Amino acid sequence: MANEARPCPCDIGDRFEYGDLGHEVQVEHVKAYVCKPSTSTEKAVIVIQDIFGWQLPNIRYMADMLAANGYIAICPDFFVGQKPWEPSDDWSTFNDWLKTRDASKVDREADVVLRYLKEQCSAKKIGVIGFCWGGTAVHHLMLKNPELKTGVAIYGVIKYFEDRYSLLHPTFFIFGENDDYIPLEQVTLLEQKLKQHCKVDYKVKIYPGQTHGFVHRKREDMNPQDKPYIEEARNDMLSWLNKYL
Repeated sequence: MANEARPCPCDIGDRFEYGDLGHEVQVEHVKAYVCKPSTSTEKAVIVIQDIFGWQLPNIRYMADMLAANGYIAICPDFFVGQKPWEPSDDWSTFNDWLKTRDASKVDREADVVLRYLKEQCSAKKIGVIGFCWGGTAVHHLMLKNPELKTGVAIYGVIKYFEDRYSLLHPTFFIFGENDDYIPLEQVTLLEQKLKQHCKVDYKVKIYPGQTHGFVHRKREDMNPQDKPYIEEARNDMLSWLNKYL
């Protein structure tokens, strides 16, 4: 039973009724979803899942959107077979669940996927985007991985990265104004610290009235008041990738 007294602030939103356009592959020890554009390209984007896992239709929708915009998109199972969070799970157990799915311990899987993209897909310029848990993983990879060109961290939880602001690559941080899980004071502090310590290009943007998950968990047709911000954030994400890839 879900703990109704402490519901998960990271609710699944609108689960897209969506049949994906790509296919699943096995990349060494990691399963992954891949979608390629209609014309050949040397540009690729790794898409990192939220807590609801790599098979969530919403995540695959975002991967397919990248492919439609000219990128090879790959969404690996960064939980490596471990069960994703379910909306019915007891929120009081979340921290224990998270301990075995550490967003700062994705380096091995990232290296495997990078090797696949270079060797099997002929990719030369590779970026990464991530949502929620995946946004936190993007922040980590932007601090650590020399092979990636750029990243977009979409409502990645900042509190796990206090005092870690020396980014290696241009990074775009997307947040919602009304995110119950990421207080605006944390976003303000992030911006201040990046200003002090970051030597590469970065951008922090807050979207008015938006909640956690708005970029990939809200359907525009069901949330007309949010549609302009959903579309703006997606376009901003693509513009950032186009600039650096």
